[in-house]
Amino acid sequence: MMSEKKFPDVFTWIQNIPQITKWRTTSLSFCICPSTSEFPNSTLNLIAQKSPNPSVLTFSIIVQSNNHSTLYLWTTKQDLNINPNSPNPFDEQTIVSLLFNIVESILTYTSNSSNYSTIKISNPDSSKIDGLKDIINAVILTLSFIVCVYEAPLYLRENCLNTLKNHLVTCHARQATVSLMKLLGSNLEEQWMRTVNLALTNWIIEQRRCESTKTTTTPLFSYAVSAYGLWKVQLYCPVEAMEVERSSNPTADSRLLFSLKFNQLEGVMQFNHKVVVRDKWIDVIVKIDNIRYDVIKLANEKLMSRRGAGEHEKHFPSRISLQLTPTLQTDFISVSVSKSSNNPGREFEVERSIEGSFDPPNSLGLRVAGREASTMTMTPWKFEQSVLGYTANLNWILYDSSVGGREVFSTKPSRFSIMSPRSWFKDRYARAYRSFTRRGGVIFAGDEYGESVVWKIGKGALGRTMEWEIKGFIWLTYWPNKYKTFYHETRRLEFTQLLNLTIA
Repeated sequence: MMSEKKFPDVFTWIQNIPQITKWRTTSLSFCICPSTSEFPNSTLNLIAQKSPNPSVLTFSIIVQSNNHSTLYLWTTKQDLNINPNSPNPFDEQTIVSLLFNIVESILTYTSNSSNYSTIKISNPDSSKIDGLKDIINAVILTLSFIVCVYEAPLYLRENCLNTLKNHLVTCHARQATVSLMKLLGSNLEEQWMRTVNLALTNWIIEQRRCESTKTTTTPLFSYAVSAYGLWKVQLYCPVEAMEVERSSNPTADSRLLFSLKFNQLEGVMQFNHKVVVRDKWIDVIVKIDNIRYDVIKLANEKLMSRRGAGEHEKHFPSRISLQLTPTLQTDFISVSVSKSSNNPGREFEVERSIEGSFDPPNSLGLRVAGREASTMTMTPWKFEQSVLGYTANLNWILYDSSVGGREVFSTKPSRFSIMSPRSWFKDRYARAYRSFTRRGGVIFAGDEYGESVVWKIGKGALGRTMEWEIKGFIWLTYWPNKYKTFYHETRRLEFTQLLNLTIA
């Protein structure tokens, strides 16, 4: 991975752009991706360019070759009005205006823009933005990455994308992106992540098609918030980037694969916590507030219908495992969890049938048919709690509603259940008694899973800020919904975040 010391400092370059009337050329250039031994004659640059109107300036991302040829990949759509006689044309407030112009430009690369409400991007006072320099650098590199995926020539694309990826996966860049998300708000955060992960999905698919030897780091983006008695973890990951644990053979056809690839896992985990000081010890009580996971399509409905198997063919959550662990356990005495529980029981019709035929030439023929139907009550989701050391384990497991009730994430559907229109996973997002939301996700709320985890701690911890690690594993499974196929697969994602709590 590239050192953070080499992180391109675009912010300082912009801030040091001199008085426009004193430029000796019509443009100034900053190198984002330098040339390599493999492609020594081309670089990816950001340029600031004057127009005939000296108070208007545009920025562009270009491929610059040694033979002086220039390929424009992107240009700002909104002109920046600059005082051409100012010795410092790019003060921090002007840079903030540029920042949000670029953010709006990035959001145009989403394929589902019609699904979003019109949400305005505020233009706050630069003094109220912490880490403006890092945010600007991360945003411009993100824009460069997206532009390269869609616009860069093939001979340059892989080198530039790997260089940009190595910058963007550093802790430095990730923290800057978290700061940006707080500025944008939740709705625009979702749109941002879907835009970025659509580009990532396209790149991953291209790498696999070209059998690239360079590996792609799992582009999971997650962050944690500890405030106002709440722990919150947010995560996003393209489904195509998740590890495949098991899949059927032969593989799916091209239309189904298209539908399965262009999706994103989105998760929110919220816990309420409080500290109760007893006479001789302290109780730290953590309760589930909301656990939400969705599988969101990244391609629009028109494209899904034309090239895919339809928008309803996608993965669904089949198991969620969360581990809460205090990282410093010196004063800890015990941990207690509540009993495991189930979702309310739901009725399913189970059908068994046998059909056969024997019609040899010149015979009367033989046909046999039989059918048996029964109704049974199943609890599709089971919630389990357990303890290992001072770690509290929380597990939500989806069970197959067929006879025997097997865990979905670790098993495969029978051929009969795949063919039967009455199987629980058929038409799974529209039925009245479904295991998922209409959008295809799951929500586990505190009123149903409100049991608490309680850590008993010695009073020596009073006044300290302590740290908990939340480690999660999420399984997504695909079983056929409406599409006629025997293909099935399960993918898995792992994440880790740290949460803080003041013992007071």
